[in-house]
Amino acid sequence: MTLNELRFIVAVAQEKSFRRAAERSFISQPALSLAIQKLEAELGLKIFERSRSEITVTQAGSAIVEQAQRVLEEAERIREIAAQGKNQLELPLRVGIIYSVGPYLLPELIPALKGIAHDMPLEIEENITANLDILLKNGRLDVIVIALPFGDANILTQPLYDESFEVVVSNGHHWANRRSIHPRDLAGEKVLLLDSGHCFSNQVAEACPEMNRKGAEVQQGTSLETIRNMVASGLGITVLPASANSARYRSPLLKVIPFVRPAPSRRIALAWRKSYARTKAIDALVQAVRQVKISGIDHLV
Repeated sequence: MTLNELRFIVAVAQEKSFRRAAERSFISQPALSLAIQKLEAELGLKIFERSRSEITVTQAGSAIVEQAQRVLEEAERIREIAAQGKNQLELPLRVGIIYSVGPYLLPELIPALKGIAHDMPLEIEENITANLDILLKNGRLDVIVIALPFGDANILTQPLYDESFEVVVSNGHHWANRRSIHPRDLAGEKVLLLDSGHCFSNQVAEACPEMNRKGAEVQQGTSLETIRNMVASGLGITVLPASANSARYRSPLLKVIPFVRPAPSRRIALAWRKSYARTKAIDALVQAVRQVKISGIDHLV
């Protein structure tokens, strides 16, 4: 068996499709299928059950895919160890970031990082926390920016900053002239939040539990910017992280109102695999965050 064959079976298991796995692996679908058939013949068992409608992993195949993933991670570890003898700040850094952080942190972070590691190419992936977790653990990302709590025994984290939550209403809303909002007040309003796949919505729900207990009307949106525009149109109110309300994102159609103290907040952190060898790249990213100046965030590093 070869590392490529192991990559192919991991790709098929993750994508649940030979076509998508082939596209991801940059080979033709017949070539990928042939390689997997060869591996199955060598092992003397079926890894996948194939039908017209779906691809499923067999019971024995599941254990093989898990082991293949571990082998690929160890192979990547060899490359990372080799990279320690090179300039760690010249290799591409694959960074994942959650949707509720990316648009507000990246415009400040990227220039700062370029000033520290100008020869290090960046590859950015925005996604929800659950997907970033998978991409990090299977080695497709090097480091991710997420909200705590996060991780397990194989993951290292570095807290970066805290940011409070703020209420956003339209100019015509009856709260427009209020100086502060108590979390329990949200229970009587139509609240627009990201869909439940986004950790930010879960954090807001935890910070404002009365919304659930008292049956507040909660409507979901696909992005914070879509929700901001919905609020400006008078369709409801929302809760945004402070970084999303910095000067460049302010709208004359909206009012931003703080929560009463102590305001609900979240802690943003970096996370990476314990086995990841490019510590200088992680240090450069942390240093770049230290240089970021965004109103509403309190640096921890």
